[in-house]
Amino acid sequence: MQRNFGSGRGFSLLELLIVVGVILVIATIAIPSLLRSRQQANENAAVANLRTISNAEAAYVSASGGYFGTVSQLVSQQLLDERFESGTIAGYQYSVTSGSFAFTATASPASSNLGRYGYYMVADGVIRYSTTFTLAPAGRAGFAVN
Repeated sequence: MQRNFGSGRGFSLLELLIVVGVILVIATIAIPSLLRSRQQANENAAVANLRTISNAEAAYVSASGGYFGTVSQLVSQQLLDERFESGTIAGYQYSVTSGSFAFTATASPASSNLGRYGYYMVADGVIRYSTTFTLAPAGRAGFAVN
């Protein structure tokens, strides 16, 4: 029994392997740049979220008679979204430690794939790179973010 496969026009195995190889080369070039873009977007979101925390602290200080608040206090006063309490936002975890006349807000990447740098901010409102050298650009630990 002989099968008829039409006119015999089709792709050979070699042609298909070449196409798969070209697709793999393009993916090898594109995937790292996509990961860097995602990291950059997460880092920009972390800086923006620290600014949001700063604004929430300013409003809380006005309402509380001069005392800074923790994340749970800021959320309970509806100055921050509940997501700040419950975990990771855009690849970063946030924490706020507060005293009577000062606070420190930190943003740490949940993993090295989600963000390269850590950030912190004190009551002066200036966002800085983390003082942990592995979470800051070379030579920029503790410096202000541009």
